[in-house]
Amino acid sequence: MTTNDEVRAGRRVWAGVGEGAAAAGVALVVAVVGLFAFSAVQWPAFNSSNVTRALTTVGQVVSVALLVVSVLLIRLRKWPVVAKLLSWVGISSFVTVTLGMPLAATKLYLFGVSVDQEFRTEYLTRLTDSAALRDMTYVDLPPFYPAGWFWIGGRVGNVLGMDGWEVFKPYAIGLLAIAAAVALVLWMQLVRADMAVGAAAAVTAMTVAYASPEAYGAVLVVFIPPVLVLAWGALHRRSGGWGAVLGTGVFLGVAACFYTLYLAIAAFTVVIMAVVAAGLAIYAQRADIRRAGPRTKAEALAQPSTDAGSNSTDEDSVGAAEASADGPAGAVSVAARQPAWRAGVMPLTKLAAIGGIAVVLSLVVWMPFLLKVLAGAKIPSGSAFHYLPESGAQLAFPMLEFSLRGALCMIGVLWLVIRAGSSRRAQALGLGVVSIYLWTLLSMLATAAGTTLLSFRLEPVLLALLAAAGVFGFVEGATAIYQALNEPAPMRTAAAAIAVLGAMAFAQTIPTVLTHEIDTAYTDTVPTDVPNADGTYGVRADKRKPSAVAYYHAVDQAIQAQTGRPRDESIVLTADTTFLAYYPYWGFQALTSHYANPLSDFKSRAATIAAWSKLPNSPALVEALAKSPWPSPDAFLFRTDGDNYTLRLAEDVYPNDPNVKRYTVAFPKSLFTDPTFTTTELGPFTLITVRR
Repeated sequence: MTTNDEVRAGRRVWAGVGEGAAAAGVALVVAVVGLFAFSAVQWPAFNSSNVTRALTTVGQVVSVALLVVSVLLIRLRKWPVVAKLLSWVGISSFVTVTLGMPLAATKLYLFGVSVDQEFRTEYLTRLTDSAALRDMTYVDLPPFYPAGWFWIGGRVGNVLGMDGWEVFKPYAIGLLAIAAAVALVLWMQLVRADMAVGAAAAVTAMTVAYASPEAYGAVLVVFIPPVLVLAWGALHRRSGGWGAVLGTGVFLGVAACFYTLYLAIAAFTVVIMAVVAAGLAIYAQRADIRRAGPRTKAEALAQPSTDAGSNSTDEDSVGAAEASADGPAGAVSVAARQPAWRAGVMPLTKLAAIGGIAVVLSLVVWMPFLLKVLAGAKIPSGSAFHYLPESGAQLAFPMLEFSLRGALCMIGVLWLVIRAGSSRRAQALGLGVVSIYLWTLLSMLATAAGTTLLSFRLEPVLLALLAAAGVFGFVEGATAIYQALNEPAPMRTAAAAIAVLGAMAFAQTIPTVLTHEIDTAYTDTVPTDVPNADGTYGVRADKRKPSAVAYYHAVDQAIQAQTGRPRDESIVLTADTTFLAYYPYWGFQALTSHYANPLSDFKSRAATIAAWSKLPNSPALVEALAKSPWPSPDAFLFRTDGDNYTLRLAEDVYPNDPNVKRYTVAFPKSLFTDPTFTTTELGPFTLITVRR
């Protein structure tokens, strides 16, 4: 039978879902309008002018002002609908202007198409070309890296008629703006509305500053703090909480479809929460039994009881109220009627439910890969975890920095410690922080086994958790001071002024934090359909001389003309893998083993390429290509060095840092004299197509 509490909880869940959808719609409009307005003007490059930086600051001031007004309306209990709209517009416009304005004069996102952004762009290009779940590089292989973010972006690009590399920027900024607004709605379901705005804003600012280059991970980072609060609320209660169980499971399932590492840390934390909750429940139940006094088992089972506190609405209740009061008849709690260990079953049951939901959702993306593995595909030892920069070899303590970021994190740490015994929020966020440090230590320990857990990539999550805690600590600390000083009227105004000034001071440093990433977006070359004066097709956003990418258009046209096949039916072997990021050809070999599909057999492919280069003559190469264990290249895109064509490839040299070693494979030109090959010189490139 459904109770009134369950009905109210169900209504609250659906109301939250409705608000989340509305917030997403508002954020989408804000992002589309903002990005369109930014692109309608010919701005100077960010790396050669301070104009866009100045306008970014103006936009941030307006965004923060909207958030401040929304908080004031909430505090005054006026126009609640307007307050929510202003908060949604404020937080989404903050994301849009902070990332969109500095990048307004370039079509590329942060980091351009360089370093790791190259394979991400390649993935988005692949899934823009086709909705099928396919590997970013290798033909006939299912994807190993989660395709969720890229698949959605590909569908956006397909609908808008944009290439994958071109839709990357607006899609990344727009989806992050939407995620920030929806995360704000989630916060409002968990904590007081005015505090929710502050927490969401702080988490969003940290995410934009330190997680936005990995756009597909940033949309998860803004959710992790409130989801952990949600998960702890589900696990650390004796009854109910199944809506929170569903929400937590859905988030973990989405995380599995977007970013494996963030799924891992979130799931790791939830498991720790379940174990802690089970332990606390058993401890509380033993306390109930002791309070019941000595009695026989039959007497204990015969006693009526209540489970006081199980429906408590106090968000900061730890569960102490769950101990029942003694009634006139000597009533005891439910705990006294069953063995203590049984109290730990419910948290673990909820954990299993969360895991089941997450697994089902994750199969949407992971099913093709799992089916391939179950069919007997061999998975060589991969190198995706073979990276240990200096930041991954030591613990991060941002709270000890002498900076605004450090100050907020320190306030957060102090609040987590002080409120650990009395606040569910502090417990949830504190367990998240502890989990990250445990994961980091495990990652360091894993180095002894020849691998890592990539803990260095978790710093944005740590910052987000401490930022949320910092907001709660600032509010509660200011309130305590206000009350200690006999509540002088100007005190609240002063605290609010400090908060706003600190927020603006940090916000306007975000473009500085992202300077290198923004600069790269302006210095990388993008292909164009309009020729330059020298006949090449490519431009840099900073108006300087384009790189060899300007010849990609000619390469693309030549491959299609000489093979007579569409791009997604041709395989290209090249070391200039940015070509595959701009055009959806298949690759024979990935940029590095770290981002190569483990089913691709990266090392064997590299050895095969080297073996081809040492063949005695052209007919031998033709025969070797025909006998290749994998679909062989339809085209080779080389650089020329004297009498040789060269490929600059990479190998994993972990545990060294850098973890990638570049080496050159030289193919004598004599290997391509057979009529099967057609050779075309295109600027710095030599294109050789294979007649089939």
